[in-house]
Amino acid sequence: MTTSEFVKKIFFVEILKGLGLTFKHMVNPAITRQYPQEKREPVPGSRGLHALVRNPETGREKCVGCGLCAAMCPSQCIHIYTSEGDDHKKVVDRYEIEVLRCVFCAFCVEACPFGAVVLTEHFEYSGYTREEFYYTKERLLENWDKFMTGDKGKIYFERFWRPKSEDFGAQPVVRAEERAEK
Repeated sequence: MTTSEFVKKIFFVEILKGLGLTFKHMVNPAITRQYPQEKREPVPGSRGLHALVRNPETGREKCVGCGLCAAMCPSQCIHIYTSEGDDHKKVVDRYEIEVLRCVFCAFCVEACPFGAVVLTEHFEYSGYTREEFYYTKERLLENWDKFMTGDKGKIYFERFWRPKSEDFGAQPVVRAEERAEK
């Protein structure tokens, strides 16, 4: 045991450093946010309330009922019920999410090949019954209209939706001679 280690053990240097840090923070005033009046700004790309995306041209939902989001969901909180339409295409009759079971992992967003499911930035919601957290297709479309309409939806897909069509462009051809020079 060295002399410095011996001195540290006798005078409790680590404990005194910890107490000093504690006392330093005790004299600083606490920062308290008065919640209903002062709200936190949402973090872009945060995982909040679910929404089904409306197609801007037609005004209908983008979901085609493929079921990939429900298959990828680890908590199995997404339920999709489909039927066959007049033109022999799949029609989404019901799309339901049990928000209380959701772990907000965003696997459903990543799994959707059509960009039909998003997690909005709205994270302040509450209710008194379980039924208030059982979101149907209509309520999910209302969430899109309420929280993601206009430029906000466009910005969301520009910043957070991958892959994009420019990701699949042709790669430049590099000849063997050029590679050898590098």
